[in-house]
Amino acid sequence: MPSIDLNCDMGESFGVWTIGNDIALMDYISSANIACGFHAGDASVMRKTAALALQKGVAVGAHPGLPDLQGFGRRNMQLNAEEVYDICLYQIGAMLNIVKALGAKLHHVKPHGALYNMAAKDKKLAQAIAQATKDSQPDLVLYGLSGSFLISEAENAGLTTASEVFADRTYQNDGSLTPRSETNALITDTDTAVAQVIRMVKEKHVISTDRRVVPIKADTICIHGDGPHALAFAQILSQKIKTEQLLVKAI
Repeated sequence: MPSIDLNCDMGESFGVWTIGNDIALMDYISSANIACGFHAGDASVMRKTAALALQKGVAVGAHPGLPDLQGFGRRNMQLNAEEVYDICLYQIGAMLNIVKALGAKLHHVKPHGALYNMAAKDKKLAQAIAQATKDSQPDLVLYGLSGSFLISEAENAGLTTASEVFADRTYQNDGSLTPRSETNALITDTDTAVAQVIRMVKEKHVISTDRRVVPIKADTICIHGDGPHALAFAQILSQKIKTEQLLVKAI
């Protein structure tokens, strides 16, 4: 049976681990991207989130971000490639060691927020992230925006990649995400978001905001866990995937 990975950004709280939908969402995803302390998260939350993911059979990934707690890592910062390498190596290393202490192995790396979007369009930043990932653990999977530099530079570095698509985001004609600063960046209607996912997975394209058909590769689908209806959406999407004869499974 064909499969698709469902990933979710998790552990994006401080001290109080049960804030948000993390615990309930674990039953509907196959990969968890756990914040590593720079944009959100702390050591205790990282460990507890990873432990639950492993208990539920969910693949654990590092979710490194820019050092921007106030902006939740969603504001661009002027970092050069060397600095991006350093902050990723630091954060991946922290997550890798926590997972090792739990008797398991880190599965993947997915950059967060502005770092993700910057590297998707900047070859040197993408190379830095890929190199930090490879130097941390060569068999890590790098999750990146489908068709972006994150994917091509990870492949050039010899890494396994997962081309990521987004259930609740709109797309531009070049396959990039609509910036969050624009009013039409988010898809709030559940039926529309689910239909977009199925189209991307089965028909291998997405409809842009200009109504153009844009080819896309979908290895993994991101579900944003911090939305007010995240859990309900995950439940509906999971059921729809099953009816489409697809298996939810990590890369």
